[in-house]
Amino acid sequence: MSTLRALAAAQAVAAGTAQPVATVRHLHLSRRPLVLVPLAMAGEANAPVAAMVGAAPGEGRLLIVPQPRNRDQRFAFAAELAAIVLPYVDAHRTGTEAVAVDRGRDVRYRFLDAPQLLVPNAAAVTFLRLLGRSTRFRRVDGEYPVPPQVPLLGRWLTFFAERAEHSGSSALVAMTQALTLHWATGQSAVEDLHLPALLGWIAPPAGLSGADAAARAEDPAVCPPAGPATDPDFDNRLLAPAIEAYAVAGDDEAARAEAYTWLAGLLRDQLTPTWELIWRGLGLLRALPAGARVAGRWTGDRDAFTAHAEHLDNDGAPQPARDGAVAAAARLHRLERAAATYAVQRAFDDPLVMAEHRLTGEAFVGEVALADPARVDDSGRRPVLRPRIQLVTTEPVLVPVGATLFSPARPGQKARVIFVTPAADGKTEVVLELSGGMGRGLTASPGSVPEVGERHCYTTLSEAYVPSGAFPPAEQTPWTHGGPPVAEPVAVAGGAAVGAAPELEPAPDEEWD
Repeated sequence: MSTLRALAAAQAVAAGTAQPVATVRHLHLSRRPLVLVPLAMAGEANAPVAAMVGAAPGEGRLLIVPQPRNRDQRFAFAAELAAIVLPYVDAHRTGTEAVAVDRGRDVRYRFLDAPQLLVPNAAAVTFLRLLGRSTRFRRVDGEYPVPPQVPLLGRWLTFFAERAEHSGSSALVAMTQALTLHWATGQSAVEDLHLPALLGWIAPPAGLSGADAAARAEDPAVCPPAGPATDPDFDNRLLAPAIEAYAVAGDDEAARAEAYTWLAGLLRDQLTPTWELIWRGLGLLRALPAGARVAGRWTGDRDAFTAHAEHLDNDGAPQPARDGAVAAAARLHRLERAAATYAVQRAFDDPLVMAEHRLTGEAFVGEVALADPARVDDSGRRPVLRPRIQLVTTEPVLVPVGATLFSPARPGQKARVIFVTPAADGKTEVVLELSGGMGRGLTASPGSVPEVGERHCYTTLSEAYVPSGAFPPAEQTPWTHGGPPVAEPVAVAGGAAVGAAPELEPAPDEEWD
């Protein structure tokens, strides 16, 4: 936990309500997101029991699996879910826009919008990832076929789950993570995973403090778990007898319908509170203005959505069960670059986030005391415009002379540290030399150089483009990393064979029960 977040948590305890840790919203919110609240069976690996799904508060549709251990009923559930998710996804494939590439020499097209899924928590993201993995490889013919839409659903769920790992993506959003990104509560990070308790701190009911509302939300009889886990007491007292009643009904249509109605009522009561909480949290997030760079990150989601849709249209293969060595390294590199870029963009968009970097010495705020916007450096082969400004700050300046700084107000402009001079009253004078973002001539464009009296933030954080890493194709890697197999051994007189793999000791005999 960072220093400012710890302070905000302490203030939340003192004030009795959650404290904001962001001034803007750092994620995109679709005009019509698809909310999905899953429920899994306890003691059974990712066995779905029910889900409530819909794109509006009053459109929640309940899907249930009366016998979660029944394979056919599980895939019937997946087919029902696909009948909702796939049309929602396809509805975003109607309009496209042209995007210039290769410095304007070519053009590509991307969709104008992309689908967005909202789930209650990170565990629900894991549930969708595993559901996608268990369905995307299924056969639609031959032995044990599944409905044709089931593998397609699995591939889209895998796409959303992979985007959820990409920092700054808004394709699949866990509501608990979205809320804790913008508010700090007076409870632990583990307790923040419980959506009712988290919202109790952020927006407590009238007459209750955040702590009281969170304590009330911990009662599963008042606020059922926010999925996909279920309450053990609910499982033992209500869910298990209802499932057993449906199983005992057998071919008795009347008894089966009665058991199904009973089971559906129980599951609806479990899911509805979480369903309502997600829409409530969505309303709180919509009240925040979007950060300046949120739209750019959503464009990345639209690019990824377009690429995956084209891959499916071209009969591309499903996502592999596990990446090869080169693909895994490239994927890790992309995720690391995305995380670094996201951290910088959040700081540039939000003064509260930038304050964290000011505490660590990566940034400082000062007032412009002197400015020379017409300064020209003629020491090189040709004269260049190099204005200088002097800032006075009361914050510690830990950056060395010669370091390159950037300002969120002018991200395309570089500022090189020329002097750092301690002054009276704990102040520090910093002289910066500016380059870039001022036009092409020897006269700075109006407003491109900070003026005397303005306050600006300068930081070592940079949005500068970093080229992707170079990775070899799989066929150029060693056989240990997925490359070509070891060459046939060549006999050498008096020695071991050249190119032969090292001999392994035979495995001991084992008896299997």
